[in-house]
Amino acid sequence: MTYMYNFNAGPGALPSEVLQEAQEELQNIHGIGVSILEISHRSKQYEAIHNEAQHLIKNLLKLSSEYDVLFLQGGASVQFSMVPINFLTQGKTAGYVHSGTWSGKAWKEAQKLGKSMVLASGEKE
Repeated sequence: MTYMYNFNAGPGALPSEVLQEAQEELQNIHGIGVSILEISHRSKQYEAIHNEAQHLIKNLLKLSSEYDVLFLQGGASVQFSMVPINFLTQGKTAGYVHSGTWSGKAWKEAQKLGKSMVLASGEKE
């Protein structure tokens, strides 16, 4: 099989060793007799996998215990609404620098959730 490399935005190429391990464990994760797709997200087995993933990411990024690692659904565009959902509380105003397509999308999402304004814009340039 010819392996293709993906340099596009979004999902990236994984090492063949990772793909092989995922294939082997898809039907029997850690020898428990079921796949990761079949166990409860509240089970001890899933919690162990989740906690290990958080720990590995913290080690890789050299994050202290002051930080939490969150696994969130969706791509980068989801964050355009997640940020104001979590930080644009009533009575506050969000300020945006409109520097192009992506910042414009972020500002548009914030407008749906609360008061927001463009502090600076290079849109015309």
